[in-house]
Amino acid sequence: MTNPFTEQTVEAARRALTMRLKSAGLDSAELDARLLVGAAVSLDLTGLIASATRRLTAEEAEQLEAFARRRIAGEPVARILGRREFWGLPLRLSAETLVPRPDTETVVELALEMLRLAPRSGHTLRIVDIGTGSGAILLALLSELPEAFGVGTDISEGALAIARCNAAALRLAQRAGFLACDHAAALSGPFHLIVSNPPYIRSADIPGLAKDVREYDPHHALDGGADGLDAYRALIPQAARLLAPGGVLVVEAGHGQADEIERLMTAAGLALEQPPRADLAGIARAVGGRKMPI
Repeated sequence: MTNPFTEQTVEAARRALTMRLKSAGLDSAELDARLLVGAAVSLDLTGLIASATRRLTAEEAEQLEAFARRRIAGEPVARILGRREFWGLPLRLSAETLVPRPDTETVVELALEMLRLAPRSGHTLRIVDIGTGSGAILLALLSELPEAFGVGTDISEGALAIARCNAAALRLAQRAGFLACDHAAALSGPFHLIVSNPPYIRSADIPGLAKDVREYDPHHALDGGADGLDAYRALIPQAARLLAPGGVLVVEAGHGQADEIERLMTAAGLALEQPPRADLAGIARAVGGRKMPI
């Protein structure tokens, strides 16, 4: 079968791929095409513009056709490229990590705000990211808090390997450690900040998720049990025990879950000082509590 990208210019290939992706019903066709063409020819946006009239090599055309088929089959662009930006940081991904999403940046925002409300001095700020995956939340926080040291936990050794690579690439490895365990089971406190984006999808809802989530995100990072709250029931009491007095817990919440998560925090002795942080869709996405000094 003839490769439609053979001997096309960079710009012609981008336009042709955009039309194919639109015909496949993909809403993000233009952005996807730009990213995939850029990856196939190893050029950023500026390079694509400057090299618009250059013809693709045979190898580039073959790579772009492979990318096109994967995207049309439903594979997310971030999975195809093996990378995604979060909090302005470039992160590597693997099949064992979630694709970091902009909604999760609300966890970073709320955590930083709650830390500012109770400023500390003297001791190193100690952070834990439970279920760290690619390390996205932890590394974002470390990039903002140069005095902090953080630990990321995950049940997946494959995910932890990617998180370590990301920490090294961002020159944060000296302030980040990674540990395989269930939630925070292998940790001892005290910590000043604990964050988590746990699995929160109801088991019965998983078959109805979008294909790019259902078929490509790791199942264990999605399934939150019958009501989506299993992980919170486990990690919130653990976190409350591990927090230093004045320490903060911030977790990501699924749609409609913030109230119940706040009840779990209150039951664990955490004070609710801040309202949940909403994402761009208005969904209460990040929930925080503080361990009050005795």
